[in-house]
Amino acid sequence: MERSLRGARVATYVYFVLCGTLMGAWVVHIPAVEERVGVSHATLGGLLVLLGLGAFAGMQVAGPLTDRLGARVVVPAGGVLCGVTLVLPGLARGPWTLAGSLLVFGFCNGCLDVSMNAHAVHVEKAYGRPVMSGFHATFSVGGVLAALVAAGATSAGLRPAATLAAVGAVGVVIALASARALMPAASAADSTDSTDSADSTDAAEETHASPAAARRGTAGRVRLLAVLALMVMLCEGAANDWSALHLKDVLGAPAGTAAFAYGTFAAAMTAGRLLADRFVARFGSLAILRHGAATAAVGITLVALGPWMWAAFVGWALFGLGLSGCVPQLFSAAGHADPAAAGANVSRVAGLGYVGMLAGPAVIGWLTHLVALDHAFLLLTLLCVTTAVGAGILRTESGRTPRSEMAGVGH
Repeated sequence: MERSLRGARVATYVYFVLCGTLMGAWVVHIPAVEERVGVSHATLGGLLVLLGLGAFAGMQVAGPLTDRLGARVVVPAGGVLCGVTLVLPGLARGPWTLAGSLLVFGFCNGCLDVSMNAHAVHVEKAYGRPVMSGFHATFSVGGVLAALVAAGATSAGLRPAATLAAVGAVGVVIALASARALMPAASAADSTDSTDSADSTDAAEETHASPAAARRGTAGRVRLLAVLALMVMLCEGAANDWSALHLKDVLGAPAGTAAFAYGTFAAAMTAGRLLADRFVARFGSLAILRHGAATAAVGITLVALGPWMWAAFVGWALFGLGLSGCVPQLFSAAGHADPAAAGANVSRVAGLGYVGMLAGPAVIGWLTHLVALDHAFLLLTLLCVTTAVGAGILRTESGRTPRSEMAGVGH
């Protein structure tokens, strides 16, 4: 059992890296595809919304399917579909074909994203200790791999379609080869039952009124988690698109120096996720969400009000470090709220969070019509403070506050 559980954990890492690599492969080829199709930046921005809409739809479909059929079926299917459809944007020859390809690829990516997160919830439950943040860190590693592959392919003179097809083909093989190591539906249910037994008395006290009342309570908690995910991922989306522009346009940094703003944010976020599980195990998920959001608030306020370039770099680093552990805790809490419906609940939280990530750049852009860019970032401060205040929702997650009481299992 211990060996199969470790195998399931390794396979989950593989799928997170795979998802990050496939999405990253598309992202790094956006300029080349834009030039090939011949669309403006504004038109491309509208087309990218379709990618997000497709992903949102895929999450809503794959979440319940994962609960019904099991991750061993849905996760590799999502990986295969995502790998197969990756080449479509590279083959597009006009705005309409690009729109269709992005919608289809986004749908498949959403299926893989939510199903692997639902499986990660079951793996974490079976381990009896926090491992979710580590999974999310490896997603970022996949983006780095995609950038390295794209750089090598470009140097070799390969066209985007050829590179995307090659990456997608490798992704299909990896998705199929890793499927056997995933936890089957029965094992996921068994692990949930065994680790929940210690909390059965508390759960009974919470749900003695009626099953309907318990379901309403869980649904309400998941909705609140989704709202917090919306705010946190809106902040992340804003940083992705506006960090470099802030240094360039507000502080007058050269383009090369300004690019390091996003690099600082992304590196801090990746490092934070690699370390977050240990802190969650010691201090609990509530503390990580609350103090992480508070740290992010301090960081983005420093960015918004600091007139010096060094202050901006420190601020973006604090912002990334603070946000790093927030989303994994929200996804984990959604899955553990009702393990039998982990896929559906994660899809609700991830779906609304994805909307926030897409909306973040647009919201900040709209605010720049009213105030300066640096002052627009104060909205992010408000969202982070609100998240810190609302972190208490994790306290209602049965048996998971603090997580330091969770039994340890060796790496």
